[in-house]
Amino acid sequence: MLHQLKRLGSGVRGLISFLTSILPIAIIGGLLYAGFFVKAEAVINKVEPKAVERRDNFFSVAAPSDTVAWAAGSGGKVVRTDDGGATWHRQVTPVKDNLQGIAAWDLQHAVAAGNHGALLYTADGGSKWMQAKAPHSDNPNKLFRVRIFDGVAWAVGEFGALLRSDDRGATWTRVLPEKDRAWNDVFFIGDTGWIVGEFGSVMRSADRGVTWEDVPTSNKVSLMGVDFRDPLNGVAVGLTGTVMTSADGGVTWTDVTPPTREHLLDVMWDAERWVAVGDKGVMVTSNAEARDWTAGRLSDGDVSWRTQITRSGSRYYVSGANLGILEGGKLTIVGR
Repeated sequence: MLHQLKRLGSGVRGLISFLTSILPIAIIGGLLYAGFFVKAEAVINKVEPKAVERRDNFFSVAAPSDTVAWAAGSGGKVVRTDDGGATWHRQVTPVKDNLQGIAAWDLQHAVAAGNHGALLYTADGGSKWMQAKAPHSDNPNKLFRVRIFDGVAWAVGEFGALLRSDDRGATWTRVLPEKDRAWNDVFFIGDTGWIVGEFGSVMRSADRGVTWEDVPTSNKVSLMGVDFRDPLNGVAVGLTGTVMTSADGGVTWTDVTPPTREHLLDVMWDAERWVAVGDKGVMVTSNAEARDWTAGRLSDGDVSWRTQITRSGSRYYVSGANLGILEGGKLTIVGR
């Protein structure tokens, strides 16, 4: 019996010795097997950037309804809201150029324009933005503004660019020949249209933009925006606080004492008053006659530059250094 126990103990010790000797080999083999045949699945939590970020500049806003609006800006960015500006979502575009202007026919059809002659359009609310067919140019035109009147889209920019689209932005034709002069804004009422640009340039059309004539003015400061409240009464604004008015359909223009020394970059008639915005948060307003103007700010302490103001129901969208919503006298900066 004792002999048998000794043999059993010797066997156990042998087994332990054997297992101890092969353990490193087993561990190494297991690691090699895992390295070659076991593929670990990495868990990646992707963080989506905000639709509107602090670094974004937005140069233009289009609001086809009280709840829907688009904004276009730096790096080809386009964002849209469907709830009056409470939330925004980004839409993919095929360009990285700054988009200087955006306009919309309705909730589905819109067009955007910008640097290097960029022209985009959508027919599905922005789910897909496509590049338009644009006329050839020997110059890298920067398009500053796009607007829609009576179903026709108009874009203006450098080197005398005045383009029009009759098919909701898909194709464009050049209306004026290329020239070393920039146009900054365009406006139409019925058959009559006006374009304004650098060095106080004004042109007028009386046949829906088929032909254009230069309008002489005493002002030589670049004009940045133009609007008419009816076929006769209009306002143009520009650099260093320039304000000009017309009471005869833009045939002649009168200089108004500048209400500010800051650059004015956009003007609109909002059905109640004239409103112009520009550099350093400035906002100037006037009644229908547009003779006496009052200068102030969009908001106390706000010194952001503004390129456009658009009314949508009870609120105003403002673009420029950032995207803002002015409602009830309170300015809210989107994304802050």
